[in-house]
Amino acid sequence: MVRVLITGMSGVGKSSLLEVLGEWGQFVIDTDYGDWKTSAGIWDARRMDEALAGHESVVVSGTAENQGQFYDRFDHVVLLSAPEEVIIERVQNRSTNPYGSSEEERAEIRGYLRSVEPLLRRGATVEIDATRPLLDIAREIVRLANAERST
Repeated sequence: MVRVLITGMSGVGKSSLLEVLGEWGQFVIDTDYGDWKTSAGIWDARRMDEALAGHESVVVSGTAENQGQFYDRFDHVVLLSAPEEVIIERVQNRSTNPYGSSEEERAEIRGYLRSVEPLLRRGATVEIDATRPLLDIAREIVRLANAERST
């Protein structure tokens, strides 16, 4: 059973990575979309419990305040990281998600880089430079999953 969590700040490419992995046949869950989060913005624990119990292999993507309570059920917790200027440029220019389009939201992202990203880094089993080409990152995630399967 291989379960991978892809986490990181807004703008590092989590959703884009999940799209590629899904196209490659991986079962993926993007917790930033759909009803994976409660009205308080945390993961719906019942739904996440069911998803993790019901799938031998899954790649979950997202960042939520309560994600740490699920770490023991993932084989890998992968932090995607990038320099602040790269993240800000990405959120300003993306068309798939409006978050980060205002200066207020970009200031919030800058604050999260200082306050939240260090917490994510402490919980991660692997950190990947998200400035690398997307397909290279996707291949690395597949390698992690395959290496875990063979043990």
